[in-house]
Amino acid sequence: MPKRGPLCVGEKVQLTDRKGAMITALLEHGEVVQTQRGVIPHDDVIGLVEGSIVTTRSAAALHQMQLGQGADMAPASTGDDDGSIQDAKKPWKAARRLGGWSYTVMRPRLADYVLSMPRGAQIMYPKDIAQVLTMGDIRSGMRVLESGAGSGAMSLNLLDAVGSEGHLTTIERRSEFARIAGLNASVYFGGMPKRWELLTGDFDTVAKDCTEYGYDRVVLDMLDPWNRLEAVERLIVPGGVLSAYVTTTTQMSRLVEQMRERGSWTEPEVSETLQRDWKVQGLAVRPNHQMIGHTGFIVVSRAMSPGIEALRKRERATKDTYADIDGATAAESLEELELRDISDRKLRKVLRDLEHQVTVVESGMEQGALK
Repeated sequence: MPKRGPLCVGEKVQLTDRKGAMITALLEHGEVVQTQRGVIPHDDVIGLVEGSIVTTRSAAALHQMQLGQGADMAPASTGDDDGSIQDAKKPWKAARRLGGWSYTVMRPRLADYVLSMPRGAQIMYPKDIAQVLTMGDIRSGMRVLESGAGSGAMSLNLLDAVGSEGHLTTIERRSEFARIAGLNASVYFGGMPKRWELLTGDFDTVAKDCTEYGYDRVVLDMLDPWNRLEAVERLIVPGGVLSAYVTTTTQMSRLVEQMRERGSWTEPEVSETLQRDWKVQGLAVRPNHQMIGHTGFIVVSRAMSPGIEALRKRERATKDTYADIDGATAAESLEELELRDISDRKLRKVLRDLEHQVTVVESGMEQGALK
């Protein structure tokens, strides 16, 4: 359920200043958020509603306030043990700690939480997660099997997508990654979701005990998903959607070709998403100089009914598409492989056009010389 109303102890908050700098913190009584421009006591945030503004205090002012209230607390750290020496060398640092810098308070979106949460393994970017959820058609009430929990980024979004009526089964090879993912989910949902079964072990071994044709959707985030296709075919329902996330072209190519060779998957759809933000300020409307480029490929395909081979578009494959150049024979010389993508008729036409153009150019040069 979405959280509404005043901010409470145990909730995560996102603090954003006017420059767009973000800080995420878990609210606790008596704690402070350290910034370059002072500190923000958690007690100043607790009880506020989203969209409020909080202002930083100087460490000295906070300490004086605590002493006035009789709090038996040490002054908040400013980040420099030898602060006076550092401030003499860099006086602007002392100015930053004077306080008076404003931050907007909000509950973080799921995408914000994913990017800020503690992680062990590299996470999937929100742009790729959104592609998996959309193209993989993952919706409320579905039974989903996931391979590779990592730090829990994809798992949190899958749990959110299937809702209270759905169920997620995640197989994670490493126990420490499974623990990190479970703890991140517990912080986000306020406890370990009952609709999540987090299993630890090798995918092939654990999958043997999973229910046959028991999953509507399967999400694979692993190094060699092509080696898991046989197991997935036993677990996914006919018509179910398989979404695989791979980072390199060699992984993507091997997975797609293996799916085609097995014949039990529809023609794979391959895509990647590039994210480019824009600056909009009056008449200055342009793309930002930096963007999130390639992070991974999403391969999506649907399972055929058992024993039914998928239809394939009949394409006239050229020699250079599948031939191995290193294994070329005398009859299949490198010259033949390189020219295979252009017909002899097209080659003759290109030569005629170029010879005519050369003739015209030379004629023009001769006429210019006569003048």
